[in-house]
Amino acid sequence: MDRGKFSHGSMVAEFERELARWTGAGHVVGVNSGTDALVLLLRAAGLRPGDEVVVPAYSFIATAGAVVLAGGVPVFADIEEQGYGIDPASVDAAVTPRTRMVMPVHLFDRLADMDGVHEVARRRGLTVLEDSAEAIGMRLRGVHAGLLGTGGVLSFFPAKTLGAIGDAGALLTDDDAVAETARALRHHGRSGQTLDDFPGIANPTVLPGCNSKMDDIQAAVLLAKLSRLEDAIARRAQLSARYDSRLRDLPGVRAVPSGAPVHPGGNRVVYVHLVEVEERDALVAHLAGAGIGTEVYYPLPLHLQPCFAHLGYARGAFPRAERACEAAVALPLHPDLTDAQVDRVCDEIEDFCVRRRA
Repeated sequence: MDRGKFSHGSMVAEFERELARWTGAGHVVGVNSGTDALVLLLRAAGLRPGDEVVVPAYSFIATAGAVVLAGGVPVFADIEEQGYGIDPASVDAAVTPRTRMVMPVHLFDRLADMDGVHEVARRRGLTVLEDSAEAIGMRLRGVHAGLLGTGGVLSFFPAKTLGAIGDAGALLTDDDAVAETARALRHHGRSGQTLDDFPGIANPTVLPGCNSKMDDIQAAVLLAKLSRLEDAIARRAQLSARYDSRLRDLPGVRAVPSGAPVHPGGNRVVYVHLVEVEERDALVAHLAGAGIGTEVYYPLPLHLQPCFAHLGYARGAFPRAERACEAAVALPLHPDLTDAQVDRVCDEIEDFCVRRRA
């Protein structure tokens, strides 16, 4: 604050350098949210008006919303039975002559099946982008999420594994041209340099952009927390393992996606501990009555959201995504949670299941 540079300043540049070192990315472009990072990534990767992008029907609304905001058309695919990642076979079935890109989402604690997605993309001539907003620390054979295709994103929403004290995000890529375009787009389309065609004019506008710059205060917070990120990831893993141990044999509860095997070459980094529960909504109410918060991921699949009604999808189109929306719930998980608090959550879930069966 004393510097008088509140956004897009030296702290942002330092955070970009440190995050690039941590992830191995050729370029990190800090922005004001994970959603804007997705929009900028799609535009920088060459999405044209009317181009189709295949996305999973089970994800946060920003996945498909970003496609629309970038001028494209979302086309939905179902998810895998276990793990909740996009199903490559469903991607293949969704491709049309207008499809230009596929954007898998890495959800909760693991990568999507990137080998399967790339096989379809190579055969169909598609660009692979990643909605890796939740995936900091996730890697496939040593390559960080967001760098397994043309580019990806990270969200630093406060609840994320690496969280700011407000909204913030980043775009990751090894593609020089994508990074250069994204840097211009985040700052009203300014080039960031003097061009020969406009001598003496600094930062000419080279394409229509937006105001998506990261605030320096968020960069400062993220820099401080990045130094402790490995510890936070390890603690989340311990808490998730405690949930697994306590709930593994409980009738009516299934650990998803934590109960499914990770795709070969990938690792598990727990952002959300998700379970499928019979009578999910009743359990949510029971836990709320005990003063325990939960989060439903996600109440409605994307293809049934009112804003996409014009695309013509009907209930039953993607049964696995629809089932997940009806059964899945996230339990409390953050590095400051104690073992005793996890046990209390599990005690309440056990009590609920015993009462319902009785």
